[in-house]
Amino acid sequence: MPEQAPYLRIADELRRRIAEHVWEPGDRLPSRAQIGQEYGVGENVVRRAQELLISQGLLEGRAGSGTYVAEPRERVRMVRSSAREQPDGSPFRADMKAVGRQSDWESRSDVKVPAPADIAARLGIAEGDLCVRTVYEFLANGRPVQLSTSWEPYELTVGTLIVLPEGGPHAGVGVVNRMAVIGITVGHAVEQPEPRGATAEEASLLGIQNGAYVTHIRRTYYSDQGRPVETADIVVPVAHCEIVYEIPINRQ
Repeated sequence: MPEQAPYLRIADELRRRIAEHVWEPGDRLPSRAQIGQEYGVGENVVRRAQELLISQGLLEGRAGSGTYVAEPRERVRMVRSSAREQPDGSPFRADMKAVGRQSDWESRSDVKVPAPADIAARLGIAEGDLCVRTVYEFLANGRPVQLSTSWEPYELTVGTLIVLPEGGPHAGVGVVNRMAVIGITVGHAVEQPEPRGATAEEASLLGIQNGAYVTHIRRTYYSDQGRPVETADIVVPVAHCEIVYEIPINRQ
């Protein structure tokens, strides 16, 4: 069996001390040099261990001050399910209502944005074809909990009331309900989640450590004819949110 990496061993030791209340929330940890000397490892090993625990929400770094035990923060449950598609509201708002949190979001749409190669492939269009791109920052009780960048083929909605996802009389009701307005029935969605480190921009927007773990979900909605009508990159911080999938059971 391969030997455990040194930084994982140190992370386990720090995690144990927190669990056994050797260090309480708000306590400042000893310096990296002190911890390294105690466990016989270098400061870089301690730094990697602390960064791992920061990404998991157990520690927090304070610029110019050191590393502290984080105050407990309840993770927000985010449900991925077709049942969250409400006829008069957004799935995110339904999620937040279910866990007793206030929801809000900020968005910015750009029209006639050429599709990059990866987005074009997901939408089944040619690279460079025009799209409507909308960037979102979702908030729960005023705190950012999710980022999303959505792409829709411009030729699909141009000249309709839903060309801007967050503009007009059908703003903010979700892709399924918006597409229904122009006679498109969304038949299914495909989501591909994977863990990765947050980029510097994502970390800044979400209020997390650069490189902290996030769940990156590539989601695409398809019409009942099999045509992709929207694709999005959704980013959720692991330390602050848990993602749960509800799978409907067809009893017919």
